Amino acid sequence: MGQQTHEEDKSKIINRLKRLEGQVRGLQNMVQDERECQEILTLLSGVRSALDATGDAILECYLEECQPQLEDGKLNVKEVIKTVKLARG
Repeated sequence: MGQQTHEEDKSKIINRLKRLEGQVRGLQNMVQDERECQEILTLLSGVRSALDATGDAILECYLEECQPQLEDGKLNVKEVIKTVKLARG
């Protein structure tokens, strides 16, 4: 993977995390303002989905970076599987 692509991916992930940070702050405010439970849970569900999508993007970048090492036999497959399991929670 080229350096520019890596930097673009990193930038996209950082932007996703910043949006998530804002959404979590929104959740805090909703609880503090005693908003309806269903509204809070709806936003919480969206935060979970966005967090999972961000994790998938991070994992995808990791796997793309590891691909040449895997093909050369220089990377332990068990380590890759461990990382995938970690990403899946």
